[in-house]
Amino acid sequence: MRYLLSSLLAVVLCFGAPAYAGSHMKTEGDVIQLRDDHPKEYVVVKGDTLWDISARFLQSPWLWPEVWDMNNQIYNPHLIYPGDIIYLYWCDGKPCLGLKRDTGPQAKVTPLEDAIPTISLRDIAAFLNDNRVVDEDLLERAPYVLGGKNQRIIAGAGDRVYARGELVSDLRQQSIYRPAKEYRDPFDNELLGYELFKVADTLVAARDADVLTLDLTDSVEEVRLRDRVLPRSEEAIESIFTPRPGPDLEDAVILSVIGGVANIGQFDAVTINAGMREGLEAGHVYAVYSKGEDVRDPINGETVRLPSERAGEIMIFKAFDKVSYALVMRATDVMTVGDELRLP
Repeated sequence: MRYLLSSLLAVVLCFGAPAYAGSHMKTEGDVIQLRDDHPKEYVVVKGDTLWDISARFLQSPWLWPEVWDMNNQIYNPHLIYPGDIIYLYWCDGKPCLGLKRDTGPQAKVTPLEDAIPTISLRDIAAFLNDNRVVDEDLLERAPYVLGGKNQRIIAGAGDRVYARGELVSDLRQQSIYRPAKEYRDPFDNELLGYELFKVADTLVAARDADVLTLDLTDSVEEVRLRDRVLPRSEEAIESIFTPRPGPDLEDAVILSVIGGVANIGQFDAVTINAGMREGLEAGHVYAVYSKGEDVRDPINGETVRLPSERAGEIMIFKAFDKVSYALVMRATDVMTVGDELRLP
């Protein structure tokens, strides 16, 4: 899994960039709006990201797929490396961005891991490696920790613990998770799933009826009674996902912010009440609108809700069935739980 993460962070061309002054985002129909101060070409440097580069040219960075013209004469044209030149030209009456790279006989083959990175690994690693959201049925079927040797109630790496129940998968490699949060839709109270935090990895050493003997190989926190045993999350992570507007969502809001802070800012991770069921995928971008305040009319005393104001954009980086994790790509104002999502 860590190898997959390293590959992801090396080649995904989509995350993290500073907010550019004057980069007001707007599109008029299908017209691509260029920044007034856009360069004619830009030489990629180490530390750049696709969002950063796109924002140098476009007023709406998530419209990159509309302007990117891959050069099929270049090896790995979908990847961008330091030293590459991104240049602006016009095709069929609209702006396009192309790539120039040294392809001469002296050109070196550049490893995938040298492609421009996304955000820092520490910003999303926990959500790709250690956190998952499951439905109620899977959580209830998962075996639970009974205890450790010598009646110990907590254990760590190198210890042996026992669990009770039927494994969801017969794989010897399993993980131990702790339920962290229940997610419900704020509009109809639908149960959207349970967030689980991985506390340890383990190997199944033996089975005796419905009692499992587990050897802990690695632990993030102490394993405790009632923790759940599930197969390691080894699903393939998309190595490349491009920022783009997602499908139109009804009643989509920020459910929570990871870390429990009250105010949400740039590069914070949030959970939203929509997922694969609604067609969400990694790379989908949404605008966040802060809820308008309720004020009292000074003339007639009525309570009036002020209009919602755009506060920034988020990008989905991991979608589950009914919820998704997203990263705040830009924050022009403070965001809070309950803020609504709209098409960018």
